[in-house]
Amino acid sequence: MTIQRLDNIGVVVHDMDAAVAFFLELGLELEGKATVEGPDVDRLVALDGVRCDLVVVKTPDGHSRLELMKFHAPTSPAAERNAPVNTPGFRRIMFAVDSIEEVLPRLRIHGAELMGELVKYENGHKLAYVRGPEGLIVALAEEIA
Repeated sequence: MTIQRLDNIGVVVHDMDAAVAFFLELGLELEGKATVEGPDVDRLVALDGVRCDLVVVKTPDGHSRLELMKFHAPTSPAAERNAPVNTPGFRRIMFAVDSIEEVLPRLRIHGAELMGELVKYENGHKLAYVRGPEGLIVALAEEIA
């Protein structure tokens, strides 16, 4: 066996406070904060002069983590903040939730917008895609009986 588990997913953001507030409102829990820099970090990520704030949030079951990163140096290139869901690359992350109808209004307070419609999919799930801070796409899945 080569892989033991998915340890975390890294997400680069410009507004760390908005990103953290959004994911905490969704129900993730703060695990830790750090600032990383120095020659080891530079060599690891193949950039010079890295100074980066990290915030790790985890799912309540403790099995999944997001590592939110704000680079102070070097300057990050501009990104397409509102790229559609079919753009190549990592486009979205999906979370299982108890009630999409309960979560959506809370996320809207943090600037999230429903991308399409809340749909009932094949009698097994309700699904919704929302665009949150930094243009991040978060899918919500609610299992229905």
